[in-house]
Amino acid sequence: MPSLLQRQIFKEIVNLFLLGVGVLLTLILISRAVQMRDLFLGLDLGLLDTVLLFAYMTPLFLMLVIPIACMLSVFLTFLRMSTDRELVALRAGGINIYQMLPAPLLFSVLCMLLTLWVSLHWLAWGMGHFRETVLDIANTRARIVVQPGVFNNDFPNLVLFARQVSPRDGEMAQVLVDDRSHPERHMTILAPMGRIDTDAERGELVFRLHDGKIYTTDNKGSSVLAFDGYTVRLPLDSLFKNLDLGEVRPREMSWSELSSITREEALQRDVNYANKLDVERQKRWAYPMACIALTLFVLPLAAAFEGLHRQTGLVLALGMFFVYYSLMSLGFSTGEAGTIPPVIGLWAPNVLFLCLGIYGLHLTAQERTPHLLSFLRNLRARRVS
Repeated sequence: MPSLLQRQIFKEIVNLFLLGVGVLLTLILISRAVQMRDLFLGLDLGLLDTVLLFAYMTPLFLMLVIPIACMLSVFLTFLRMSTDRELVALRAGGINIYQMLPAPLLFSVLCMLLTLWVSLHWLAWGMGHFRETVLDIANTRARIVVQPGVFNNDFPNLVLFARQVSPRDGEMAQVLVDDRSHPERHMTILAPMGRIDTDAERGELVFRLHDGKIYTTDNKGSSVLAFDGYTVRLPLDSLFKNLDLGEVRPREMSWSELSSITREEALQRDVNYANKLDVERQKRWAYPMACIALTLFVLPLAAAFEGLHRQTGLVLALGMFFVYYSLMSLGFSTGEAGTIPPVIGLWAPNVLFLCLGIYGLHLTAQERTPHLLSFLRNLRARRVS
């Protein structure tokens, strides 16, 4: 009986989990598409490029969706068993809550391992390819904008002229750049050769010029400076609306990159950057562990919510995850501000929900868990009387 029971419970949890992941991921992607509509319109993306960008963003969303779906699937499975009085029948047959644990616990461990794989490896892969794809598309659009033999003033405070431009590789010949980005001086750059390129680390569009001269005019007079190589940098949002990748953020790094940077090295750059690295390191492990903590937390609640409709149970489960995520968000903000160490702020929600879940299981095994639906009805009746 227990073996058959575990298989049935596991099967129902898996079906609800797949449904939950599909629905939640679709909702998040639609919401993200609305937020990024200006970016897609600015880059004039085709269908294939759009699908690729969403595919590269999927690991970032999966790290959040998998713990939610894991919690919801376990909760709804045991809520149905509780509502259909299956839990009562199983207890009458001598099977307690501990004997029902193997299936949901095994499932939560599998979800934890999947989230951990996404967190440590797949996340950096997706974010890296997202950055590369956007930069490649922006580079291609910039080559189209820079027309040969035409003074291009589509760039703010910059006029670019090139006698020849290769749309294929971005090579330019007989280049003139009129740079007026500095109010105190005016720079004119002449170079026989140049190239349109991108800087993936800084998320910028760059014009690399070779073997040219810089003519500078300011209040002190004029000067000429020869160079072997010179780079003109432009943030992508100066050419494309709402497209500002910036430098590689900690959330885009792989685990090997995060672990290779010491706090002392990060502090040489910025305290805020060092705090963000510490938060990101803890987050990569805290989110996967949420699968186990939330699973154990919702198991006794399903027995307590006996008789509750699935729709209402779904809302309550999402509300409980909102509380969990609010505590995690508080850990993020306090960790980045340096108020509370990230190891405390990000792990406290997991420890809290895990302890509450273990205590709830202990009460459920002793059949001391209150029937919350009846409790609420009695409370309402007392208020009416």
